[in-house]
Amino acid sequence: MENGGEAAKWRFGAANPALQAAGRHNIRSLVHDLYDCLDKTDPRPVVPLGHGDPSVFACFRTAAAAEEAVVATALSGKHNNYARAAGVEEARSAVAAYLSRDLPYEVTAGDVVITAGCNHAIEVMMAVLAAPGANVLLPRPGFPMYESRAALCGLEFRHFDLLPDKGWEVDLQGVEAVADESTVAMVIVNPNNPCGCVYSYDHLAKIAETARKLGILVISDEVYDHCVFGSKPFVPMGVFGATAPVVTMGGISKRWMVPGWRLGWIAATDPNGILRDRKIIESAIGYRAISVDPATFIQGALPQIIANTDKAFFENAMNVLREAAEICYHKLKEIECITCPHKPEGSMFVMVKLDLSCLDGIHDDVDFCSKVASEESVLICPGSGLGMKDWLRITFAVDPPLLEDGLERVKSFCKRHGKPRR
Repeated sequence: MENGGEAAKWRFGAANPALQAAGRHNIRSLVHDLYDCLDKTDPRPVVPLGHGDPSVFACFRTAAAAEEAVVATALSGKHNNYARAAGVEEARSAVAAYLSRDLPYEVTAGDVVITAGCNHAIEVMMAVLAAPGANVLLPRPGFPMYESRAALCGLEFRHFDLLPDKGWEVDLQGVEAVADESTVAMVIVNPNNPCGCVYSYDHLAKIAETARKLGILVISDEVYDHCVFGSKPFVPMGVFGATAPVVTMGGISKRWMVPGWRLGWIAATDPNGILRDRKIIESAIGYRAISVDPATFIQGALPQIIANTDKAFFENAMNVLREAAEICYHKLKEIECITCPHKPEGSMFVMVKLDLSCLDGIHDDVDFCSKVASEESVLICPGSGLGMKDWLRITFAVDPPLLEDGLERVKSFCKRHGKPRR
């Protein structure tokens, strides 16, 4: 009892079921837990192959022009204020012009909503689509933030498969099989996280035709736009916006290597105006009005970031990624218990299959990653967190010598835990 009276009956503290459901799809927590497995006495550097943040390595430092634009905007004193819910007008116009470069029509500032990174764009779109009874179709393997945000706002999600033996293309028959009259959208990620594939023009055209047949919109997550280094060029899904309405999501975190700046966007790439008529962008702006804001001075710097970053920066970044992808692919081929079904062509990731029959005392992908962290100080993301049990997601956006060292450690681990050959 307190103050001589009866004990207070506190009414708070009950778990939020929606938040608990969302937490089950949290890859950040999964990777963070692996840090607790590290041996603090190991003198070797930790090799972070579990999440895509190349900005910590000098070889992936952002363009000087981007840094200068942010500094100049901050010092100008012109962007210390609140911005409108849709974002700073100059930033919206800059994104519209940037996207229009690769499209057969013009995107306008009114088609664009600025967000606090692409993860925030996911939050916004899942909330916008969460009408009672609606469902969305998500790729498997995929980026689990979609599941988390859908679960948190009560939006049902269903999965379609990506096919490893076909370069991780979308299983379009599977899309049609899981869709019903309540399906409102499908999500694609191109270039792809976690698989490292890049979709061809022809495959994107088939996706658009499938969406049109089903009467649904396509959410195209293009945060890795132009992060390609294989034989296929990047083709934006918005090229097919006249076939089916496309919501394009992107940002500067990956191409400019600045995930901490938290600047992304949502854009209606829909020349027929279907999204406008259905008030999708209007609803996104409405959600933004009650959500977090991206930093105003980063928004203010965006036109100069886009305009002043030269081709040499992007070419150099892709050359380093190409080198790293080659190292990753060839090193993985040397590890008997790991199979890489598709050489990465874009983004910063590759999905590989773990053969547990070759290993002694390893129960599943989570156990594998926990023990690799403990014994070799290498962090790898378990595929279970992406909907693919006994697979692994590996990022190669790491300083190449450290990447090579890390994969050599994984090779040593697998040899040490390998079952004796008969």
